[in-house]
Amino acid sequence: MKENILITGSSGFIGKELKKKLFEKGYNTLDFNSANGDIAKTTIDFKNINHVFHLAGKSFVPESWTNPQEFYRVNFSGTLNVLEFCRKTGASLTFVSSYVYGIPEQLPINENHIIKPANPYAHSKVMAENVCLYYQENFKIRITIVRPFNIYGANQNEQFLISKIINQVFDESQKEIKLFDLSPKRDYLYLDDFITAILLLFEKQQTGIYNVGSGYSMRVDEIANKIMAVAGIQKQIVSNDEVRKNEIPDVVADISKIKLATGWEPQFSFEKGIYEIVKAIVPS
Repeated sequence: MKENILITGSSGFIGKELKKKLFEKGYNTLDFNSANGDIAKTTIDFKNINHVFHLAGKSFVPESWTNPQEFYRVNFSGTLNVLEFCRKTGASLTFVSSYVYGIPEQLPINENHIIKPANPYAHSKVMAENVCLYYQENFKIRITIVRPFNIYGANQNEQFLISKIINQVFDESQKEIKLFDLSPKRDYLYLDDFITAILLLFEKQQTGIYNVGSGYSMRVDEIANKIMAVAGIQKQIVSNDEVRKNEIPDVVADISKIKLATGWEPQFSFEKGIYEIVKAIVPS
């Protein structure tokens, strides 16, 4: 008999896809999302849960500078609330964190890299990771911490870069692609590859901390040009050179640990991932 899985943040960008994949595999999934209450203070009351995928939280980095208290409240206290549920029920946990390394001292970045959170969002995730590790050691909860780099996919909130560019590419009223700083480089991972990674870690009962990324990085203008090439639409890229606070110039994930533990590696190139998104927008 397949296990009962609780997904927090089940109505979100990642949660919806994870729920679909778990259903396809025959698991019984239960939801906790905003309709159930505030993850940081609502009592989580489910019976016979074997495992929790904790996805609920706040994630838009610029907002964490304007409203840091809410990020700490939701991301730290919400995780503590989930851990208490796991402590009382014996459920194991997959905690989806972030890349928390700040400006890297070397590339690619492995899981032993020094932790230097560059913004309140990342710092709230570090705090959440620390309480996860404490509960694992002292309450014997089986915990996996996953640090995805930049995930992208269909139906992602338009405040994130890939969606922002795609919306401008297909908006006929927009004659240009308007962006901020073009120079930062990021490691982008297609959503399907991320879901495959966390399911493999769960099914192989792997604990510990794992980076999940593509293993290479791209500049903002390179990303925009690749999206336009896939879409078959060309527009001028315009930047106001606005640099975000504590900007990180480049990140590349070292994914050798998860590959060794599970055999996982990305199946979608950036172009292939963008093609899947574009195909959903403009069916053939």
